[in-house]
Amino acid sequence: MHIVVLDDFENSLSILKTNPVITAKATLDIHQDRLVGDALIAALKTADVIVMSRDRTPFRKDLIDQLPRLKYVVFTGSRNLLVDYDVLEQRQIPISYTEFGPSKETTVELTWALILAAYKRVNEQSQLIEHGLWRNQHSVLPALIGERLGILGLGNIGAKVAKVGLAFGMDVVTWSPNMTPERAAEHGVKSVRKEELLSTSRIVSLHLVPGQTTRGIMNAQTLSLMRSDALLVNTSRSTLIQTADLVKALKMGKPAMAAIDVFDEEPLPKDDPFRQISNILMTPHLGFVSEPVYKRLTSGVVKALEAWLNEAPLVNLVKN
Repeated sequence: MHIVVLDDFENSLSILKTNPVITAKATLDIHQDRLVGDALIAALKTADVIVMSRDRTPFRKDLIDQLPRLKYVVFTGSRNLLVDYDVLEQRQIPISYTEFGPSKETTVELTWALILAAYKRVNEQSQLIEHGLWRNQHSVLPALIGERLGILGLGNIGAKVAKVGLAFGMDVVTWSPNMTPERAAEHGVKSVRKEELLSTSRIVSLHLVPGQTTRGIMNAQTLSLMRSDALLVNTSRSTLIQTADLVKALKMGKPAMAAIDVFDEEPLPKDDPFRQISNILMTPHLGFVSEPVYKRLTSGVVKALEAWLNEAPLVNLVKN
């Protein structure tokens, strides 16, 4: 039995190599770098089982049709939007997922880490000391208290981000396509029009689910509404932002800065325009990347593979 693991950027699934059940009954290939095109086909064409780390590589019909030996698919996390489930079902190939862990909570933590680091110019001020200096014209830092925090999307993550903002003494407002004043008030914040949120907020944080009404919601028109001293934060999905429009807006200084954890292409290409901009703080999609989350993800993969190899009932099967 041949098992292939894709996109293990964090090297978290190397523990499979020490599992006695897996090593006794299967050969194992783990790929830490992203594979595309012919390299992807070459890596998968002899696979009986494929393990997908998150939703990093599209698993569509054109790829599945080139994998005649494929018998079982496992992906980490509770959902994957890049899989053609109907195609796998037609071939009677079962699919398992894994439990996720406290990813919402860790995303909230990273959101505030980015806000504070960008807003307080942590990188810049730290580099002053590294270069033998002390302070500069930016060392008189802005405060959060009394400033407006605009949250687009008040779900599980957005509501927790709002709670922290309130604890800092911020004026927190929110908008989403289906927001009501009553729902906002339940979380101690105020519902406002999108245009008001964007034009009055010192910090705007995105926590929407991408859909017809939200995909590309931050574009040239909406970015132009933002304050010239505003910070835009995205730890949700890259599709909420028209990337080219944000690059242009940042170059013009409106908004003043962005803090981004999610990108259209990951890992971020070396020639990506974001790398050429100074007023952006970036992290490599770390919102869910934490010890408790990855402990749950890796243990879920182990359970799924052990059940498959031992011909036991499969765990966490996806229902189409």
